[in-house]
Amino acid sequence: MQSYSPNSPEDLGYSFSPYAPARFPEAEMKKLVLQFRNTMEERRSVRKFSPDPIPKEVVLNAIRTAASAPSGANKQPWSFCLISNPEIKSEIKVRAEEEEYKSYHGRMNQQWLEDLKPIGTNHEKPFLENAPYLIVVFKKVFSTKGAKKEQNYYVNESVGIATGFLLSALHIAGLSTLTHTPSPMNFLCEILKRPENERPYLVIPVGYAHADNQVPDIQRKPLEEVLSEYD
Repeated sequence: MQSYSPNSPEDLGYSFSPYAPARFPEAEMKKLVLQFRNTMEERRSVRKFSPDPIPKEVVLNAIRTAASAPSGANKQPWSFCLISNPEIKSEIKVRAEEEEYKSYHGRMNQQWLEDLKPIGTNHEKPFLENAPYLIVVFKKVFSTKGAKKEQNYYVNESVGIATGFLLSALHIAGLSTLTHTPSPMNFLCEILKRPENERPYLVIPVGYAHADNQVPDIQRKPLEEVLSEYD
């Protein structure tokens, strides 16, 4: 049986190049990771957006950052729809609220509803219209090359990593976001006329936080609750 060897790029169709990322002194490493941690800990989900326009170039570069994420077998099983058209945003809001109403009035069990009470959410989603941009993230359950279907690998994991890149890039640029998942989301394929291999993954409103925006006073779990060390 022939074994796989990463030292045989001719078998893979890729050329290989040296990669030597920067190495920092320990003090600089600690400083950099702490800066990033502090920046990301300031991020909060926003449900009330300012109507002020935001630079499109910033959003495009954030999407480019997302598209640089690692993925299973480098299949890059994602696509991003950037929406500023008011009519499309309005249609998405109407359809999302229809699904959310059904969720809040029958689909969600009582425990789910109780857990949402402190956050104060309901089926109304005005941010889908008010945010300057919506980014709808789609996952590609398979790829196509002409009429041929090609398998994708670790699709949810890959798209999840890309989404994390996207949210981080937007936050670092000073923009606010929300991760919104109206369920089911198939109406997004219909509205945006997406191909058959794509499934909605996430809706992300993007903009500046409104001047009177408020967020709940929540606490993150301490490190000792989320970390297990094996020395």
